[in-house]
Amino acid sequence: MKAPMQRPSASTVGLTVLASVVVTAVHFTDNFVSIETYPQPTWVSEAVVLVSWPLLTAFGVAGYLFYRRERFVVANACLLVYAYTGISSLGHFLSGGPDEFTTRGLVSVLADGVAGFAVLGVAVWSIVAERSLATPAPGGSRS
Repeated sequence: MKAPMQRPSASTVGLTVLASVVVTAVHFTDNFVSIETYPQPTWVSEAVVLVSWPLLTAFGVAGYLFYRRERFVVANACLLVYAYTGISSLGHFLSGGPDEFTTRGLVSVLADGVAGFAVLGVAVWSIVAERSLATPAPGGSRS
């Protein structure tokens, strides 16, 4: 019999969200302060950057808090939304190549993308584990 997959611990989720908050804060701050050095669509303005970071970060913090309270469905939904914060930074590459960035900007975009995929990974791990725990083991009983 295969044992059900265990969910990531609350501390794993918390550390992942915390690391992402720090990395996204660096990227979004640099994008706000040095917006002219980032290739991006014309609709991205200082105001969009200024409003989007706290709004999206609130989903990450809420996801962690819901996770700690074992409200996994809501937590995972929030974490999936929050993962977009970092992953969407890779969208800069749709407007320009790596040679169009400052070194600082390029590093912050790549780090933000990695952080977003880390949050996505933890959320998917939690979702898969939740399904594993909800599936009865062969023979009708839960492991």
